[in-house]
Amino acid sequence: MEILLILLAVLVICGVVAAPAARRRRAAQGALTGAGAAVDPAGAHGFLPPERLDVRLPGPDPELLAAVEEARRTQDWKPAAELLARTDAAGSAELRWQRVQTLAGAAVRELADAPGTGGMWLRHWRVVAPEDAGGAAVQAEFLVQQALRDPGSEDYRMILEEARTVCAEAARLAPEDPVPAIVELGVARGLGVGAAEFQSLWEGVAARVPHHMGAHLAALRYWSGKWHGSREQAESFARRVAAAAPEGSLLPALPLFAVHDHLPDVQLVRSLYQSEVVRDAVEAARYAVAHAPAGHPVLPHVRHLLAWFLIRAERYGEALEQFRAVDGHIGAIPWTYEPDPVAAYTTYRALAVAGWERGGNPA
Repeated sequence: MEILLILLAVLVICGVVAAPAARRRRAAQGALTGAGAAVDPAGAHGFLPPERLDVRLPGPDPELLAAVEEARRTQDWKPAAELLARTDAAGSAELRWQRVQTLAGAAVRELADAPGTGGMWLRHWRVVAPEDAGGAAVQAEFLVQQALRDPGSEDYRMILEEARTVCAEAARLAPEDPVPAIVELGVARGLGVGAAEFQSLWEGVAARVPHHMGAHLAALRYWSGKWHGSREQAESFARRVAAAAPEGSLLPALPLFAVHDHLPDVQLVRSLYQSEVVRDAVEAARYAVAHAPAGHPVLPHVRHLLAWFLIRAERYGEALEQFRAVDGHIGAIPWTYEPDPVAAYTTYRALAVAGWERGGNPA
């Protein structure tokens, strides 16, 4: 009996101490005490059913989705090339960055689904139009995403070094485009460059696009303790950026992403989401969302993460507002960190509805 009790104790301890980091991002209804039974809100609240949720983008971009679908269906890269050619590198740097990311991500997923043949359209693009700056930028981002999918691969460093070369090529083809330099921040993070080298790269990017939300998210990933920095460095970076942000910028939301990066692996205390640090980050993100231009291409990214935090803080009515603004597209943190993004998103969406209705606000 004593041996059995000891074994049981060991199992319990291991279950708490060795819990994977992904646990903190799971849709754990049990951690949201008082949420009640989550109902499917698709019909009564006008939300889309799970099968109609698009995991490729955080928000609507019909032109981009049409180009992605055409590439997948016919392997024709020309619509994607034409779209990027129309996306002004200087005046629409945020939109161009997001479109490059999405096109690269589509090719990565296709290759994962069909090794050796998936994403062939990107290879055709680079072979047929090697001087196309958009194609070079997409290939560089593709290589970064491909490497980071399997950091234990023996080809990991070789792929990232190739990405660095392609970044330089993309920058040569479009000197006015900041996207290759932003992609190179991901290369540097993946290669584990030192802080001084990364800081030099970052200063070059920040000088060109000082208020670019995507660029700051890329830099934050480096300073996060999960990679090369520490929680203190990441949060200090985010707070400095937020404090200096101009009116209408999304940068005040950066601390919320920093907090999310450093949530504890095992969350046993409900009050964590009512703490001063989390509350301040949430309020700053709400301010950024309220004052940013309605068509800002990165605004849905912030709304998705804000909705997640509001649910965990049991602020269901405010979370419901965010879900209403983004419903239909779920390709954003935190859902993309989940094995099943659709299930995670619909669970939290249902919790928002259930909590809101239970609070005396019937559908």
